[in-house]
Amino acid sequence: MGIVLNQSFKNTLVLFLGFAIGGINTLFLYTKFLHEDYYGLIVFLLSAANIILPLLVFGMQHTVIKFFSLYQTKKEQDEFLMSTLIVPLLIIIPLAFLGMMTYETIANWLSQKNGIIKPYSYLIFLAAIFMGYFEVFYSWAKIRMQSVFGNFIKEIFARICATVLLIGVYVDVLSNEEFIYAMVIVYFVRMLIMIGYALSIYRPALILKFPKNFKEILSYSFYIILAGSAATILLEIDKFMIPQLKQIAQVAYYSVGIYIASVVAIPSRAMQQIINPITAKELNANNLSEVESLYKKSSINLLVAGGLLFLLINLNVKDLYLIIDKPEFSVGVLIVLLISIAELYKLALGTNGAILVNSKYYKMFFYFSILMAVSVIVLNRWLIEVLGIDGAALATLIVVLVFSTVKIVYIKSKMGMQPFTKKTIVVLIVIAVLFLGFNFWNFSFHPIVNILLKTTIVSVVYGILVLKLNISRDMQEVYTKYIK
Repeated sequence: MGIVLNQSFKNTLVLFLGFAIGGINTLFLYTKFLHEDYYGLIVFLLSAANIILPLLVFGMQHTVIKFFSLYQTKKEQDEFLMSTLIVPLLIIIPLAFLGMMTYETIANWLSQKNGIIKPYSYLIFLAAIFMGYFEVFYSWAKIRMQSVFGNFIKEIFARICATVLLIGVYVDVLSNEEFIYAMVIVYFVRMLIMIGYALSIYRPALILKFPKNFKEILSYSFYIILAGSAATILLEIDKFMIPQLKQIAQVAYYSVGIYIASVVAIPSRAMQQIINPITAKELNANNLSEVESLYKKSSINLLVAGGLLFLLINLNVKDLYLIIDKPEFSVGVLIVLLISIAELYKLALGTNGAILVNSKYYKMFFYFSILMAVSVIVLNRWLIEVLGIDGAALATLIVVLVFSTVKIVYIKSKMGMQPFTKKTIVVLIVIAVLFLGFNFWNFSFHPIVNILLKTTIVSVVYGILVLKLNISRDMQEVYTKYIK
């Protein structure tokens, strides 16, 4: 776990910094500097772009990680990498022409409930291209075990730019409308930076020839693109569907709650950047004992780290909304709890997704993802009508709990490995006891003081329990080496 822990630690620092900047943007600058409708609009546009992203790049960001370690010579590697740039163009160019011919129809459909969407509809396609090629070149860096800089650009660059642009709106340098266009330009610049970095690490020769196993690559990519689209639908469809059923300002309220809850996922996002290519490499070498070891270690380590974040978020969420000082946004308290439970369960899965995607059973990832996407769309349609934006969060939680459990059972039945140990039960008990014990313990000071006090107390108690109960060997080593 050496390189995993090293780069995971660096990626975690980057993610925390990114989330801190994003938190300032999401909780304060967006809510106070940008009109609610335009806040909802930018969230909608970027969510829609994420939904079509896997289609435009044909899943090549995952294909790079899956297949690169199979090629032994530089010529083979160069052929493969160049093909990952050409294939998306074969999708993007025809879709661009089709989109131009049917633009009016598509724009009218997207803006049925909220007319503000129509003039900006085409930005969805452009943003998706910029995001897609960023991910492809980021995968080029990952296969060279260089994930930190790309993570920095992905998590921090766009957020810093958003901060600057929001301040520009506040001082009347930019209008709300100009802010929307400027954010899309930011994603274009982010893509260019990633291209430059990837090529600085490794510059392939310009070989316009598809690899010998191109049919296998296309078959894998076809399933992954559909699975990736379905997985993205699970993450983004709520923010896409809310404007179709409710006023677009509701997306802004929902997004704040989602952002707060998503902090729980930071450890997973940090570790996955480096552990995915390692899992793919070990599976390609049929080293199943190492795959199982990574599976169990990642599960307990992520659960321990995510458990603390789950507690700190949910025990302080009411004070956090008081600091935001926008009563209409405080409807997100229940959303935070529901989504953070879903994120915590996903952390407990460890490398489950990486194993499924990079093994010979990758087609099942496609089927699971399709079923998840269909389920979440149906549940969203029903629950948003009944419960409003809380219904969207509940739909996500139900789908995550059901299908994550199914994936654990499937890998156990096919590969004889599962992520849980007795210590998993111990850490879940610790999280539950602390949540119930501190949930009703409220201080009567200023919200910032309340958050600092409760965060300090909960962190100390949680840390002591994790160390004393010897829940994670890796956590013990980190404590002994860097803290003690």
